[in-house]
Amino acid sequence: MWTNSAPPVQVLARTTLLHVTDVVPPSGEVAVARLDGAAMTDVDGVFEQFADALRFPSYFGWNWPALADCLQDLHWLAARRFLVLIENTSRILRENETRREVLFGILTAAGRHWADSYDARYRGMGPFFHVVLLCEEDEVGSLRQEVEAASRR
Repeated sequence: MWTNSAPPVQVLARTTLLHVTDVVPPSGEVAVARLDGAAMTDVDGVFEQFADALRFPSYFGWNWPALADCLQDLHWLAARRFLVLIENTSRILRENETRREVLFGILTAAGRHWADSYDARYRGMGPFFHVVLLCEEDEVGSLRQEVEAASRR
């Protein structure tokens, strides 16, 4: 997960067994944010989950561009690497595929931004930002397709 070749957004079944060395980041400050997709059924819930879990500053604008900006900044957290774990992913914006696609695109763009940062490129200290979307086993394929489609836009 913590290599330059790993995609910034990964979809895993919640029952997936992983080796500890695959998921533990390299040494250094790490911020882990755990979000619940069941609380992200509407846009306000999405913003609330991210704002709370990542302690967004008071100037967070509660809109998509503000979410993208905050995820590509995170200077207020004392960390150099970030892991966002979202459970119950299938419930995120279930009734609004367009906004769900926007969210997945923002998450992918944030991961690419951090992987392309100065430290990642020139000091070999990246990538810095990963998102793991957890779902049921039978949802993995379709969710991966959604994330891939959003990342191409």
